[in-house]
Amino acid sequence: MKNRGHCPNVVSYTTLINGYCSVGGIRDAIKVFDEMLQSGLAPNSMTYSVLIRGFLQERDFESGRELMCKLWERMDLEVELGVKVAAFANLIDSLCKQGYFNEVFEIAEEMPCGSSLSEEVVYGQMIDSFCKVGRYHGAARIVYLMRKRGFIPSDVSYNFIIHGLSKDGDCMRGYQLLEEGAEFGFSLCEHTYKVLVEALCRVLDVDKAREVLKLMLSKEGVDKTRIYNIYLRALCLVNNPTELLNVLVFMLESQCQTDVITLNTVINGFCKMGRVDEALKVLDDMLLGKFCAPDVVTFTTLISGLLDAEKVDEAFDLFNKVMPENGLKPGVVTYNVLIRCLYKLKRPNDAFGIFNNMAGDGITPDSTTYTVMVEGLCECDQIEEAKSFWQSVIWPSGIHDNFVYAAILKGLCGSGKFNEACHFLFEKRSLPNC
Repeated sequence: MKNRGHCPNVVSYTTLINGYCSVGGIRDAIKVFDEMLQSGLAPNSMTYSVLIRGFLQERDFESGRELMCKLWERMDLEVELGVKVAAFANLIDSLCKQGYFNEVFEIAEEMPCGSSLSEEVVYGQMIDSFCKVGRYHGAARIVYLMRKRGFIPSDVSYNFIIHGLSKDGDCMRGYQLLEEGAEFGFSLCEHTYKVLVEALCRVLDVDKAREVLKLMLSKEGVDKTRIYNIYLRALCLVNNPTELLNVLVFMLESQCQTDVITLNTVINGFCKMGRVDEALKVLDDMLLGKFCAPDVVTFTTLISGLLDAEKVDEAFDLFNKVMPENGLKPGVVTYNVLIRCLYKLKRPNDAFGIFNNMAGDGITPDSTTYTVMVEGLCECDQIEEAKSFWQSVIWPSGIHDNFVYAAILKGLCGSGKFNEACHFLFEKRSLPNC
């Protein structure tokens, strides 16, 4: 660059220093930094920040701390706000990535008062950096510091932390933050709401999940049916059919319109709880016009529930009679569910009969169909039939992805036919794109 008559500027040097630090070349980065000083160029905030990151990556915190003092001095003199913000963000990100969390808390306690950056920027960046490395409790501690000093965290920050805590197994702390935030109008977003109520239901705290539901319903402009549907889906994680039914009744009493997703969720919940008779009552009400009309998902869910309860005749009645009477045609998913359940009940002949009926109904089997067929035959100790099915049906279809291969390999190994399993494995490896 110099040989061609160009003079490197602060951006050029900072970029080179950053490059060396990124590959662990801190010594070369220091040489470039020294050359920069000798050429009369003053480093900016970003230059110091990237060099500090290099020291932290090498676990040389003392050298990094010395440069931090110079960084603060430089930030006070920095004219460009964007450079200051980027330098600070890089510093906090680096400290968090390298595990220097106490140092971040020290900065949080000391820096904002009278610093060259606003408190909202400082605290917001710290919350973001803690969340990036999965330290949601650290982010919650920053929220505490903000509130102690009279600042209100943004809705984005609160949602990030509550979402992270709920996914990380501490939904109780997430709920506590929600209560605190509600005092000054914090608005929970729909995705965080979903994660939080599901987490609370997993730990069987339906009371708190219900309170979160009420908070969401109190917001203006929300789709209440959708909010209820999310709550109902979370309730399916809890063996509490009474609450499931109570929510449905409350929706009707409050004149909140139910849709097919609402009813399908309730039916799915009852089936998962082993209350298939209650699920059938909901279907009857749908067929009588008390609710919206059922769809294919409704029947697929009920067929699966009936077969899990070993009520085969009722399942076939829905499949062969009730669905056609209501103008509904089972799709490939319905067939797959029916075949899988029949194999679980050790009824391979019925399962094979259902498979053979697919073509007559104009339904093309997919990868899941073949996987279920192979797994089912192998689980019923019909490994030779599975091999024959592979050769006569699956191979000519051209539908043999990793899942189908995994099913036949598992079946062969489970039967002690390791040489044949190896044959299938090498056969797969010889295919294009494998």
